[in-house]
Amino acid sequence: MAVDLHVHSTASDGSESPAAVVRLAVQAGLSAVALTDHDTLDGIGEARAEAGPAGIELVPGVEVACEWDRGGLHIVVLFLEPGPGPLQDRLAEFRAGRTRRNEAIARRLDEIGIDIDYEEVLARAGDGSVGRPHFAALLVAKGYVPDIPTAFREYLGWTGAAYATRPLLPPEEAIRLARRSGGVPVVAHPHTLGLNTAEEYAVAFRRLAGYGLVGVECFYGEYPTEVRRQFEETVRSFGLLPSGGSDFHGSYKPGQHVGGGRGDLVVPDRVLEDLRAARDS
Repeated sequence: MAVDLHVHSTASDGSESPAAVVRLAVQAGLSAVALTDHDTLDGIGEARAEAGPAGIELVPGVEVACEWDRGGLHIVVLFLEPGPGPLQDRLAEFRAGRTRRNEAIARRLDEIGIDIDYEEVLARAGDGSVGRPHFAALLVAKGYVPDIPTAFREYLGWTGAAYATRPLLPPEEAIRLARRSGGVPVVAHPHTLGLNTAEEYAVAFRRLAGYGLVGVECFYGEYPTEVRRQFEETVRSFGLLPSGGSDFHGSYKPGQHVGGGRGDLVVPDRVLEDLRAARDS
């Protein structure tokens, strides 16, 4: 059996509802799926209600962005339950920072002559938290760019004309809060760390393992088989566990699908069982 431990819904910046994401996981024949929206656990209840009758395990989780000097460090925290807790209580602060960042993006787009009103972005996000994919979808809809990757490259990404930052947690604090909250912290899509050599990855993984990191996404939707194998060998050498997932966002990241990313990705259920054992230990 296979699992997918990194998917997003309309609770943050995905195009499919939490229940719809679970249905896609069932259609893919998965034994478990983790809902890991950005900075929020609001979709977990709906997803869990859909998963129970469907006979699929719903792993509650969240994705949190951290300070990092080379690129982008995101940590997926698995087995994080809604309700009070050290990390759960901080999520509201993260969402407030995201709101201020989004308002700054809207102002910068206006300053360079892009006709996108922030109310339009809020409407597109619906009841979920606003993210850059919502801006990107509007840029496409209004004809400013041909597709979402171009919207990020020209306007919303690190080098884009409207890029804006937000306050982020140091990785050591994010990992500590995750562990204190009963969660299992995993580095998401490690290629975004901005590292170039095996030695640089080794230094980073050693540092993060020292903070209490549990795993790294070795099985990722955009990685070919050889890259997955190399990442798994590297992270295990530091006592870390492999994780994996599609990073599904629906139409906001075209070509992805739950359970498989963009290619032949299969995340075996042993990956989930090893991470569960690490949590229980």
